[in-house]
Amino acid sequence: MRPEERRPLATLGVRALETLAEVMRTGSATAAAANLGMTQPGVSRTLAQLERAIGFDLFYRDRGKLVPTKDGRLLAEEIEFALAGLQRVSNLAADIANSAAGELSVVAPPSFSEGVLPMIVANFLQKHPGVRFNLDTRSLETSRAMIATRVVDCGFMKMPIAGDDMHCEPLVSSDSACVLPAHHPLAAHEALTPDLLRDEPLILLGSGRQWRIQVDQAFAGYNLYPMVAVETHTHGSACALAARGVGIALVNRLLARSYVRDGLVMRTFLPSITHQYAFVTSVNRRGSRLVSAFLEEARAVLSKNTAMD
Repeated sequence: MRPEERRPLATLGVRALETLAEVMRTGSATAAAANLGMTQPGVSRTLAQLERAIGFDLFYRDRGKLVPTKDGRLLAEEIEFALAGLQRVSNLAADIANSAAGELSVVAPPSFSEGVLPMIVANFLQKHPGVRFNLDTRSLETSRAMIATRVVDCGFMKMPIAGDDMHCEPLVSSDSACVLPAHHPLAAHEALTPDLLRDEPLILLGSGRQWRIQVDQAFAGYNLYPMVAVETHTHGSACALAARGVGIALVNRLLARSYVRDGLVMRTFLPSITHQYAFVTSVNRRGSRLVSAFLEEARAVLSKNTAMD
């Protein structure tokens, strides 16, 4: 199309953006129409208007199916952030109108959300029962974007954290540990070293992480390389595999503690590898009483948890 025919995306309205997001989520114009209370032809017309307005294809058609283009997926991801921001504005307006206690949105890594965060949230809500709480679990880069652009109020991230668009409050440190069955011969040791683990199948959290690089370096200090049986991405699955006798799980002590049950024990890993987490907010967000109260609760809970080590 000619450049003069293009229109600013914002002039098409929120409904058009919602339509694109719903088609991306469902993969079907028919399903999106049902969810949005539209007709299927109406959804198709809206997508066509969007494509004319922006000047590139959002989907290509394959035997009647809508398959997102790379450009379409990229645009839809940003639209999701924009719509989430609009929803927060709507929720805030409702809270003000109804004199509600407010809303708090938090993002955290998967293992943090499944490990220590439930206790923090439960304690916080017990003290602030009127608060509407939203907990999201995302990848590191998506979490960064959500915090920096204020889609969420705050989040937990592993340090170090690069960039000057976020404010970081160091929160908690934890060492690395090994999780293994109580009947395993190595359970008799208070600490396990690469030398003791040289012939043991290991369960490690995914390659490419800074912590994983540190594990490899620890073994290299003994002229060894870890014998990896399974790579996984959550502490829960690592401990579950250890319970099944698949291998010894090398984990973050703080995040794995809640999964050490069913005949499992935890032993210190040496040389020490430390994990540090921070409470993160956007530098452009003014402080709020709810964020401050949530940070205070997080510190209290994590202080008790680390005192147990």
